[in-house]
Amino acid sequence: MPRQNTPLSNIQQPARRAASHPWVEKLARFGFAAKGIVYFIVGLLAAQAALGTGGQTTDTSGALTTIVNQPFGKFLLALVTIGLIGYALWRFVQAIFDPEHQGARTEAKHIAQRIGYGLSAIAYSGLALTAIKLILGNPSNGGDSTRDWTARFMGQPFGRWLVGLAGLAVIGVGLSYLYQAYKAKFQRHFNLQLMSEGERRWTKRLGQFGIAARGVVFSIIGLFLMLAALNENANEARGLGGALAALAAQPFGPWLLGIVALGLIAYSIYSLIEARYRQIQQP
Repeated sequence: MPRQNTPLSNIQQPARRAASHPWVEKLARFGFAAKGIVYFIVGLLAAQAALGTGGQTTDTSGALTTIVNQPFGKFLLALVTIGLIGYALWRFVQAIFDPEHQGARTEAKHIAQRIGYGLSAIAYSGLALTAIKLILGNPSNGGDSTRDWTARFMGQPFGRWLVGLAGLAVIGVGLSYLYQAYKAKFQRHFNLQLMSEGERRWTKRLGQFGIAARGVVFSIIGLFLMLAALNENANEARGLGGALAALAAQPFGPWLLGIVALGLIAYSIYSLIEARYRQIQQP
């Protein structure tokens, strides 16, 4: 007896065909490159701040502002925006269709991973929206988006607990990045047969250094969210820029900030390598 299509399958099949379009892969690769550019600017500005040569600690939104203020800035930012949209699209595809076949959906770690992909898609969609506003001439309000969102959650029932749980989750993400950097399992996502021995070696080194730097930053962001929840004070929450600034304020701060800044630059180069050599399997 032929299997009848359900209303859900009638929706899923066109969506799956759209997700498997060759342009999805092109946009995903462009997205990895755009992400690399954004992190390069964040890392470069932080490195300049550590060296005392005029840079500043900022977040990804600040990196977009830096781009738009350059000659031909709107054109350059438009290209980056297309990449950010492509990266968000790819994260949505990963969250919904599991194109890389990470594992059975019933396994808790894979469910958590796909939730993480969904949250990443939302975050980069928001970053792309920020870029569009900058292109249209609407400057950022200069506030800390993490602090703003924390304040909103604090105003909800059980908001303090939600912020605390979010802090624990972000710390968990940071620790998972440190573990990824140690194990270097990210190499399995690359078309290693297309890479020379030197490229494989440098991809591993840059990936380990860069992902470890992100792990440190995420852990600090999570700790500040925990402090905000414990003290019921949203002003204690900090995002990427605030986490880098907190590093700079510690003993040996310029050294700590400089090392993490170099790690973010390493991550940016790693992302550019991903744009070229990452395996992107279609659903």
